[in-house]
Amino acid sequence: MKDYSKVKTFDELIELEHGKIGSESRNKYEENAQMFIISEMLKEARKEASLTQEQLAEKAGTKKSYISKLENGKGNIQLSTLIRIFEQGLNKRIGFTFL
Repeated sequence: MKDYSKVKTFDELIELEHGKIGSESRNKYEENAQMFIISEMLKEARKEASLTQEQLAEKAGTKKSYISKLENGKGNIQLSTLIRIFEQGLNKRIGFTFL
């Protein structure tokens, strides 16, 4: 059992649970966290646009099942597809920040 008594910050908790930055387990955690964020952003933007998954898929040139997988954090997405879904399907610009 892990000792949480010395944990004082969220970063310390993440390090205790998933390892130091750059470790394999931490990289996997970070990747999953980013996919979750993207999936939630996609879902929210689609709902804001009052589109069904099927309508969004048609506008973006993909399949409803693919949109569903992305929204549930189960699909792997290519950058070009992500841009197409947001820009063509949702009429939104997309930007990236590197940390």
